Amino acid sequence: MVARTKPKPDVARAEAAIAKLALAYPDVTEENPWGHRAFKVKKKTFLFLGADADGVSFSVKLPHSGAAALALEGTEPTHYGLGKSGWVTARFVRGRDVPLPLVSEWLDESYEAMAPAPRAKPRAPAQRRAKTKLRPRRT
Repeated sequence: MVARTKPKPDVARAEAAIAKLALAYPDVTEENPWGHRAFKVKKKTFLFLGADADGVSFSVKLPHSGAAALALEGTEPTHYGLGKSGWVTARFVRGRDVPLPLVSEWLDESYEAMAPAPRAKPRAPAQRRAKTKLRPRRT
């Protein structure tokens, strides 16, 4: 494994701000596979995040705005075939260049794309009709 170098203070602040945004969603957990931070909702990753001396980078799933995101400088389809599924990676050399309002919108979209659909509320059991004995009509 390649040793990671410590990020510059502004990059570390940007990474912390993105992590804080991600952790604000319901049912989110953080794991650290492969030396990167992975933010998950119900065991499904919606954000990969990392920072080192070269800057901060993150990957999100953008099924709706992915094409527009890829038109921006510093973005590319996520490697390992994830780009084919709508994942976009963004990299910023300087922490102050991270557009947090846009990142927040991307996190909204990625979270919604990966969060399991809410379960339909179970229907109330059909009310049982009171058992009544049917009597033949008197004629």
